[in-house]
Amino acid sequence: MSLLQSSPALSSNSSDRFRQAVQSGDFLVTAEVMPPKGSSPAHMIEMGNLLKGRVHAVNITDGSRAVMRMSSLAASVILMQQGIEPICQMACRDRNRIALQADLLGAEALGIRNILALTGDPIKAGDHADARAVFELESVRLLRLIDKLNQGSDSNDKPLTDGATHLFAGAAVDPQCQSWSGLQRRFDRKLASGAQFFQSQLISDFDRLEKFMAHIAIGCNRPILAGIFLLKSAKNAQFINRNVPGVQIPQHIIDRLERASDPLQEGVAIAAEQVRLARELCQGVHIMAIRREDLIPQILDQAGIASLTLSACESTN
Repeated sequence: MSLLQSSPALSSNSSDRFRQAVQSGDFLVTAEVMPPKGSSPAHMIEMGNLLKGRVHAVNITDGSRAVMRMSSLAASVILMQQGIEPICQMACRDRNRIALQADLLGAEALGIRNILALTGDPIKAGDHADARAVFELESVRLLRLIDKLNQGSDSNDKPLTDGATHLFAGAAVDPQCQSWSGLQRRFDRKLASGAQFFQSQLISDFDRLEKFMAHIAIGCNRPILAGIFLLKSAKNAQFINRNVPGVQIPQHIIDRLERASDPLQEGVAIAAEQVRLARELCQGVHIMAIRREDLIPQILDQAGIASLTLSACESTN
C-alpha cells in the first residue's frame, strides 16, 4: 500500500458525513474557523476540537477579507486528520482556471469533498492592497467548473483521464440583498450551476430571511444555512453597521449590548435566540464567532441544539 493510500485523511469517508446530513434533511450546523496567519496550526486545531461533536462541518475560510492566511486546502487536510470534517472555501480572486482546477483535483485526492465556491473579497479590502487580483472566474462559473469535474471533464471539455471528482459544492447567498430581482437571478443561476447547499451572509433581518425562504428558496430542495454572527459588544455591532455592506444590526440589539453588564455573554444569548429563529425558517445555521469559536458550544446549548450522534461526528483517529 502506498503512503497516500495509508493516510488516515485520505482513506476515511468522513468527508461524506455533511453530504449525508444534507440528504437526510437534518438540521445542519456549521461553524467558521480561520486558518492561522503563520505556520503553526495549533490554535486552529484547538478550536476545531472544541467544535467536534457539535457541528456537522467546520468551514475553513480562503483569504477572507483579502487577508493572507494559510491555504484553506492545507488547513482543511490538517483538521480532517483530527477527525473534523471541513468545508473548504475556494475563492476565484487569487487563481486562474488552471490553478482552481489543480486545487480541486488535489482536494479530491486528499479526501476533501465539501467545497464552498466563492468569488472572493476585493483585494483592496485586505492586508496586501497592492497585490494583483485574478478573478478570471466568479462563483457561478466556478460552480459550473466543479460540475464539469464531477462529470469527468475539465473546463475545456477534455476528459479527466485519471478519474472524475465527487465534490459537494455549495454557494453563498445574501437574503438581505437590496435588489430582490438580482438576488432571485443569482440564486437561480447558482442552483442551475450545481450548488448543493447555500450558506448565507450574516443575518440581521429575520423577516427578510423569512421572505427569501417563502418567495425565492421555496421548492429549491437545497438547504439554506442562515449566517449567525456572535456580537461581542455594542461597539462591535456599530463597526459592522459601518463596514459590512447590506447588514444593519438593529438599534434595539445595540442598546441591549450596551446595557449588559457582560456584553459578550449577552452576545451569546442573542446568537442563541437567532439560532432558534433560524430553526423555524430554514434547514441550518452557519455560526461565525471570530476569535471566540470556543463559545459556539455555549451558543448551541442555549439554543437547545443537542450534540450530534456518534455516527455523524465520530473521529477518524
